[in-house]
Amino acid sequence: MKDSSCGNYVPTPNSRREFLRQTGLGMGALAFGTMVSEYMVSDAHAEVMANLKPRKAPLAAKAKHVIHIFAGGAPSHLDTFDPKPKMKELADMSASGMNGVLFPTPFEFKKSGKSGLEISEIFPKLQGVADEMCVIRSLHQDLPAHGPAAKLMHTGSAILSKPSLGAWVLYGLGTESQDLPGFVSLGGSSDARASAFLPSLFQGANTSFRPGAPANKIIANLQSEFTTQDAQRKQLDLVRQLNERHMQTVQKDEQLEARIESFELAFRMQTAATDAFDISKESEKTREMYGKSDLGAKLLCARRLVERGVRFVQVDAGGWDHHTNLFTAIAGKAEAIDGPAAALIADLKQRGLLDQTLIIWGGEFGRTPTTAGRVNQASGRDHHSKAFCCWMAGGGVKGGMHYGETDEIGSQVAADGVDVHDLHATILRLLGFDHTKLTFRYNGRDFRLTDNFGKVVDKVIA
Repeated sequence: MKDSSCGNYVPTPNSRREFLRQTGLGMGALAFGTMVSEYMVSDAHAEVMANLKPRKAPLAAKAKHVIHIFAGGAPSHLDTFDPKPKMKELADMSASGMNGVLFPTPFEFKKSGKSGLEISEIFPKLQGVADEMCVIRSLHQDLPAHGPAAKLMHTGSAILSKPSLGAWVLYGLGTESQDLPGFVSLGGSSDARASAFLPSLFQGANTSFRPGAPANKIIANLQSEFTTQDAQRKQLDLVRQLNERHMQTVQKDEQLEARIESFELAFRMQTAATDAFDISKESEKTREMYGKSDLGAKLLCARRLVERGVRFVQVDAGGWDHHTNLFTAIAGKAEAIDGPAAALIADLKQRGLLDQTLIIWGGEFGRTPTTAGRVNQASGRDHHSKAFCCWMAGGGVKGGMHYGETDEIGSQVAADGVDVHDLHATILRLLGFDHTKLTFRYNGRDFRLTDNFGKVVDKVIA
C-alpha cells in the first residue's frame, strides 16, 4: 500500500502493531524532542506516524547520512574560499552601486592538495583535506537579513513555517537508529530542526550538548529522578498489556499506540544516549585530533551519532557576522572550525563512513567586497546576498574542485549560479531523491522542500 500524501517514499506496514513489535522503534523518536510535551496526531497523518523504519531511497543514493555545520552570521566568501587576486590593485577604490571602498582580503590563498583547490591561509588544516572538498562559489539569494536568510537556508522558505532540511530527510529515509532519534540538533535555532506541518515525529531532537555534561543535562528529562529502570520496565510492560486489552475489547487507538511507543524509546535512550554523547570514550588521540574546544567536541559527537545510525545531525557553528575587525575576528572563527572540520573529514574517511556521509559547511549569505571608510585594521564587511559560498565533502560529491564563479571583486555571480533551492535539490539527489517528488500533502496541496524551484547541480556529483 502507498500513501498518496507522500508519493512513493512512505510504505505502510501490513500490521502496524506487528511493525512496532518487530522494530522496537515505531513512534519512539518523538520522545527525544517532545518528551515533556503533549503529543496529538490527526487521523490524516496516522499512516506516516509509525514510519521511522529505514528504507531505501527511490533513486541511486550516494549518501546515507548528513552532518550540516551551519556557520551562522554569514562568513565572508572573499576571505575563505573565493580568491580575488585582482582586488589588490583596486584597494580603496569605489565600486559602482556599492557603499564604501574596495577591501581586498588580507589573507593569502594557497593551491592545496593534488587538485590545487584554492583555500585561504586561515584554514591550514582544511588545506590538507582539499582533495575531499567541493566548494560552491556561486551561491546567491535575495535576502541580506540574518533571520529570513537563515530560515531560507534551513527550510527553503524565508517567510512560511516549513519543515527543515533534516525533517524532510528523515521523512524520506526513516532512520537506521533503533535507540536514538534520526535527526539530532546540536544547538541552533528552532528553524534548523523544525518539522512544521510534517508530523512531529520528524522534527529535530534538540540537545544542549557540551563536553563533560551528564546525559540528563544534554537531553531534558532523559532519566527519571523518581523511578528505577527496573520499575520503569515493569510500568511500560503493564501499559502495553492494558493497551492490548483496550484494542481487543474497545478499539485500536493510534494516539495511544504512538504515545506508548514514545515511552519505549525514551526508556531505551537512557542507555543509548548516555553512550552516544559521552566523547570521553574516544581515545586520547582522537580527541586531540578534534581539539578540546566545544565545537571540536560537537563534531566528534556528530561522528559518534552518525556511526550509530542517526540520519541527520545539525551542528550550530555561528559567530561569523564580521562588520568590523575582520583581520583578527575571521581568523579566530576559522581557527575554531578548521581543525575540527578537517578531523571530521579524515576520521570519517578512516572509518569508511565518508562515502556515505555528506558534510555541508556554510552560512546564510556572503559579505560585501567593500568596507566603510578606508581600509585599516578595524575594517569589516557588510551583508551581501548576491554571492557567497559553501563547501561539501563526502556523500558522493566530487572532491578537489570548485563550482561556479563570481566576478573579479566577488560581488555578483558570473557563471553557474546556484540558489538555495538548487543546493537543497542537489542534497536530496545525493540522498537518492528527486526533489520534485518528495512531497507531503497539507492544506489541500503538495508541499516540497524546494517549493516550485530548484535544479540539481549534476557537475558536483561523483
